[in-house]
Amino acid sequence: MFEVVINAKQKDNYKYQEPSELEKIKCLRKKHYSVNKENEKLSEDKIYGAWIGRICGCMLGKTIEGIKTNELIPFLKSSGNYPMHRYIYKTDINNEICKQYNFPFAGRMYADEIDGMPVDDDTNYVVLAQLIIDKYGGNFTPDDVSQAWLEYQCKDAYFTAERVAWCNFVKGYRPPQSAMYKNPYREWIGAQIRGDYFGYINPGNPGLAAEMAWRDASISHTKNGIYGEMFIAAMLAAAAVTNNIKNIILIGLSEIPYTSRLYEDIMTVVDSFQTGVSQKAIFDKIHQKYDEYTSHGWCHTIPNAMIVTASLLYGKGDYGKSVCMAVETGFDTDCNGATVGSILGMANGAHSIPEYWKKPINDTLHTSIFGIGTVKISDRVKITMKHIKSLNS
Repeated sequence: MFEVVINAKQKDNYKYQEPSELEKIKCLRKKHYSVNKENEKLSEDKIYGAWIGRICGCMLGKTIEGIKTNELIPFLKSSGNYPMHRYIYKTDINNEICKQYNFPFAGRMYADEIDGMPVDDDTNYVVLAQLIIDKYGGNFTPDDVSQAWLEYQCKDAYFTAERVAWCNFVKGYRPPQSAMYKNPYREWIGAQIRGDYFGYINPGNPGLAAEMAWRDASISHTKNGIYGEMFIAAMLAAAAVTNNIKNIILIGLSEIPYTSRLYEDIMTVVDSFQTGVSQKAIFDKIHQKYDEYTSHGWCHTIPNAMIVTASLLYGKGDYGKSVCMAVETGFDTDCNGATVGSILGMANGAHSIPEYWKKPINDTLHTSIFGIGTVKISDRVKITMKHIKSLNS
């Protein structure tokens, strides 16, 4: 079956061009908006904002990761948290609630019970990317990334496309073959959640951020799976020097093929916002086009990138409103909350994130990375600043 699929011809008159090779991607970019180098500036507050913004947004969605909106919305309403405006607490849960829903509320992580950010793949990847830069520098290769994956984490730390790629490394497949061999998840969201650090360390340089993201993504993903990571990394590099949300999104789009499905659907969200389409209508449209009740729809790059884009636009720069919007709409809740939080934290700085969101995290991040374990977020920020200085000197 794998041989049949991999050798299948593209259907006639297919309107999208979606290469996975970097040079071919570059040939299909359309520049909408460029970074104004005169505005280029960076502060530790923005970098800490990106880290803590990502972590808080991830925590918000982690509690209910995997829930579908047919249960999420009634639960939020019953707990007085709809529209969503706060963390979900253990005190929101009782035996009656656990019996009422199919979603396993028991045994989840809750913001009123944690001693810092619990281990999560979304946050592991930021630290892992930092280790890759530490070890290999800014000129790291896809093969370097694959070696780091084998060195720093076990198989069970990876999921879907990442786990297939990890197993392919063990079997001797190298990038880019590692992304394609028996990997049905290669356009899912996994790469999109790995690009943040490449944006952090390339302030005002979305092109290089996107290129680094490509090197990372290409070990496990193809086509739109790769573009998702490039899009996010480029937006973060832009957010380092501007807080204009629309421009940040357009700069991100400028680094991916305008001939792709991802580009088309993100532009639909942008155009809808600009023409006055309501928040409810745009999220309804995402749900109509992509089915959250199938694993492919729930975990694909494109609907989740649309949710990120819509939450940034309709949240209008408000951290709490934006991350709650990203989580409340379902799909991959922790990934989308984390990405939205990361971009807004970078754009507006840590000082713009209310203490309410930061307090449960207590500047503490737990990881499952070998030799790293638990770290202080502020220490990771200092390392990030050193990387920025060394890579831009």
